[in-house]
Amino acid sequence: MRIVMVDDSVSFDGYTSGYQPLGGAEKAFASLASALAMKGHEVRAFNRCRFKMTIEGAQWEPWEQPRPFETDLLIAWRKPGLLTSVRQAAKRLLWVAASPAYLERPANRELIESTGAKLVFQSKAQLAGFKAWKGAAGAVIAPGLRTEFQDEAPIEPMSPPLAVCTTHPLHGLDWLLDLWPLIRGKVPEGRLALYSTALDKGKQGGEVAPEIRAVLDKALALENAGVVIERPMGDRDMAGIWRKARVHLFPSHADDWLASTLMESQGSGIPGVARPLGAAPERLIDGQTGQLAPDDSAFVNVSAEIMNNDQLFWSMSRDAKLHQSKRGWEDVAREVEALVK
Repeated sequence: MRIVMVDDSVSFDGYTSGYQPLGGAEKAFASLASALAMKGHEVRAFNRCRFKMTIEGAQWEPWEQPRPFETDLLIAWRKPGLLTSVRQAAKRLLWVAASPAYLERPANRELIESTGAKLVFQSKAQLAGFKAWKGAAGAVIAPGLRTEFQDEAPIEPMSPPLAVCTTHPLHGLDWLLDLWPLIRGKVPEGRLALYSTALDKGKQGGEVAPEIRAVLDKALALENAGVVIERPMGDRDMAGIWRKARVHLFPSHADDWLASTLMESQGSGIPGVARPLGAAPERLIDGQTGQLAPDDSAFVNVSAEIMNNDQLFWSMSRDAKLHQSKRGWEDVAREVEALVK
């Protein structure tokens, strides 16, 4: 099958996530391109990559390169406007990577209807936020794990115990920082590492938005309580960080339809503690590979228990690795094939 994929967001290619941090949506684009190519399809991925190149069988082409006149399948990322990137496409998919409310705008709805595109959602929570109309067809295809997070390398949690948070500063991090002194009161030497590009930029003296500055100041004020700000890394290095952690503290957010880092930490064998918001309930097995905390007190108590209790940690770690590391991008590619049959 001839497949064209299009994304006009930021500059990246199929190698990028291995050596530098990349958003979940961009990582999904790159991963799916490779997975479809490795299943024998002819894949051309048009985005803002710098050079034309072949990566794991997929042909990457800069945005300004001319598109083919026809294809068997067009996969547009995020924007309904990209559904017309190829004039003649036997089938079209729109990969929805944000709050689905934007699909209801008249211009977007018209494009979806006129092209007959099917909608692909990343989670049941995202689909639930979509106000479907007659004729709008959609399916949930959960993302897969990149191989770095399926690695069988040993899990070696650090001492004193390390909690990791990768949440955007405005997606509940302020709330988590308020709870951290209570958690540390139960884990006296515990540390909390915040992996955030925005916070690291502010820590280095760069300019950040006022609302992020407020979160940064709170994090810096907790330095003596074991809070450190770290620069995010590529998948290869982040997989190693997860294997040294004791728990992934995930505040969750109602608009986080992907929760990709929670999926990655679970696949690496690290228990997670999250609020039951957005896609978080779909990314861990409550009570088995982590815990969905219904309130602040539960979040504090279970986080501290996982950091202190070796038996609980290793039980959840084993189950997380066993159950959560199985889904790779080849599974996603297979589901895409089934959707467009």
